[in-house]
Amino acid sequence: MEHSVPRTIDVTAPPEPPALQAPGLSIRDLHKSFGDNHVLRGVSLDIPAGQKVAFIGRSGSGKTTLLRLVMTLEQPDSGLIEVGGVPLGVRRVGDAYVPDSRRHVNEVRRNIGMVFQHFNLFPHKTAAQNVMEAPMKVLKQSKDEARAGAVALLEKVGLGHKVDEHPSRLSGGQQQRVAIARALAMKPQIMLFDEVTSALDPEMVGEVLNVIRDIAQETSMTMLLVTHEMRFARDVANRVIYMEDGVIAEDSPPDVIFENPTNPSTRNFLRAVLSP
Repeated sequence: MEHSVPRTIDVTAPPEPPALQAPGLSIRDLHKSFGDNHVLRGVSLDIPAGQKVAFIGRSGSGKTTLLRLVMTLEQPDSGLIEVGGVPLGVRRVGDAYVPDSRRHVNEVRRNIGMVFQHFNLFPHKTAAQNVMEAPMKVLKQSKDEARAGAVALLEKVGLGHKVDEHPSRLSGGQQQRVAIARALAMKPQIMLFDEVTSALDPEMVGEVLNVIRDIAQETSMTMLLVTHEMRFARDVANRVIYMEDGVIAEDSPPDVIFENPTNPSTRNFLRAVLSP
């Protein structure tokens, strides 16, 4: 399938900035298929800067694919994503959009961080070195500056005593906290969390969720969280989106969606996952 972008959305891209200021996220009529599987079917939403949004729903509903498109790990078949008013992956030429330069895509994406289900740390590097890598290569920080930042972030996620340990000597929960510190080291304004506790043993889930909860409470970062942890979603999010079959089936404040959802599918899903 050839990728296409809409020609009817009237959006004028601002001049290319060296960095975006407090970007919100806008998604318009996003479609994505893998073969015959139409994973996203016209998703549209606006997420203001600073908002914390939890995405819930059954496996295969399109939640992770949506985050991967925002991170440019996948390309949409059609639709438009804007970060801080700047189109992501395309640029406006006349009344049409064309693929953007890789340089500008990377510049816009620099404002976005993502933490995955699996940690993907460099096994031959220490915790601090894993966190230092991108700031040195991408932000051109000196080794001393990157090291100081890495130590501060590892202390923030409760790993100040593990800065020089290699991943093989860390628990799964500790490795995921290093991955969170690594994402924060790029100073993103939007953070994406994709089922970050799904690969952890149950006793390690709480330590990771507590770190994310602290980040949500202490920063003005925009956050998108795909999670099956319903209590966590209710505690952390300003807004909860229930996805089903590639569309947004319900979009409400946490108290509404967990106490009085309007969509029968949402009610059935929550009844199933919250039942003893």
